Amino acid sequence: MRWISIFTISLCLFFLPSCKQEFKETRKQVLFHKTHEPKKVNAPFSDIVQVGDLYFLSGQVGMDHKTRTLVEGGIQAETRQCLENIKAVLAQHQLSLDDVVKCTVILANIEDFKAFNEVYVSYFPNKPARTTFAAKGLAVGAKIEIECIAAK
Repeated sequence: MRWISIFTISLCLFFLPSCKQEFKETRKQVLFHKTHEPKKVNAPFSDIVQVGDLYFLSGQVGMDHKTRTLVEGGIQAETRQCLENIKAVLAQHQLSLDDVVKCTVILANIEDFKAFNEVYVSYFPNKPARTTFAAKGLAVGAKIEIECIAAK
């Protein structure tokens, strides 16, 4: 049993320099992209951050970016606008909703789950992995926020 531990430690030490180098190379590949929305230039976050072939999108709410106000019409209208905002960010990087592999959905009210899901499924026929939960008090009084990860 002891020789297995020594063997495992030896392997780790042998491959550690390689792992370190790979980590450094990956870190160099991190790109904090500028927003494509002129009114969001001074936002304290990036719309999208790229690490290699993965794209991490910041959460989007159901805001019309031309007017900088939430769309009217309730959870389904806000869900549609959220997803259209996500599509716009993805398009700036030659990506589409088909490239999305994971979504995190935050609802202001879990009672809106069914109504939100009716819209959501029409945008994601590929069914990316998803986490959905409710939280009190989303930014700008939104009913929903969605963030996602895409892979090129």
